[in-house]
Amino acid sequence: MEKSNDSFVFDFEAEFDEKKAHSWIKEHWTDTFYFNVVYLMVIFSLKKFMQNRPPYKMMIPAVIWNIFLASFSIIGTIRTFPELRRSLSFHGIHHSICDQSFIATDEVTRVWVYLFVLSKSWELLDTVFVVLRKHPLIFLHWYHHMIALVYSWVSYSELISTSRWFVIMNFFVHSLMYSYYALRCLKFKLPKQISMIITTLQILQMVIAFSVNIYAFYLIQQGIECGISIWNIRFSTVMYMSFFVLFSRFFYKAYLSNNKVEEKNVKGYDHLAATSKKSK
Repeated sequence: MEKSNDSFVFDFEAEFDEKKAHSWIKEHWTDTFYFNVVYLMVIFSLKKFMQNRPPYKMMIPAVIWNIFLASFSIIGTIRTFPELRRSLSFHGIHHSICDQSFIATDEVTRVWVYLFVLSKSWELLDTVFVVLRKHPLIFLHWYHHMIALVYSWVSYSELISTSRWFVIMNFFVHSLMYSYYALRCLKFKLPKQISMIITTLQILQMVIAFSVNIYAFYLIQQGIECGISIWNIRFSTVMYMSFFVLFSRFFYKAYLSNNKVEEKNVKGYDHLAATSKKSK
């Protein structure tokens, strides 16, 4: 076990059994397909149920939910970023992309990677808020949740090294995104530029992830060892490319097109904090 250079290691982090966690995910990652089937059945059944009913305001549950996810993401960013910084500072880009110690042996980050993976199942609840509050349920929203869930679990089952980048970027973007949603739920009037910045960061996340994959693929093709399989690179490349197209399309329609979407659509893909004249 590698000692973390973080100033403090919590008891639950020091006592975490990563071998047991990895074995459990490796055995159960295919369950994500069942989760997604149930997820689709629930959200579209609820959507039909709500068709002729007034929206639920659900302000307090939405605030609590957003604050929980924002707090989780902020803490996750704080706990994982120092390891990436050290990896780049002392070992370079190759180590940061191809070394698996981040996910397997570091006292702190091994815990938060596992919690990150589990969080992709919790985040499915986002869509329940969207449907019950009768906010637009766009393809990007539920597609992103489903694919991210499957990819996170299967990648943890393989302990891929590139997750050093993927996890930290997602933690950081979600820390901003869910904080923004929480403030919107609390009726804070925030400038539109903030939502534009968050969506831009989401798109940038896809560009960086795609670049990381290309770098890892190039190394493997050169016969250089890297802790990710070609199959995983192909899966994640297709996933991140599709996300890039969908987020870019959303950005254009939300902020650049003359035929602008309503304000409740202009806040990334989750819509939990969306407000409109109809729901007031």
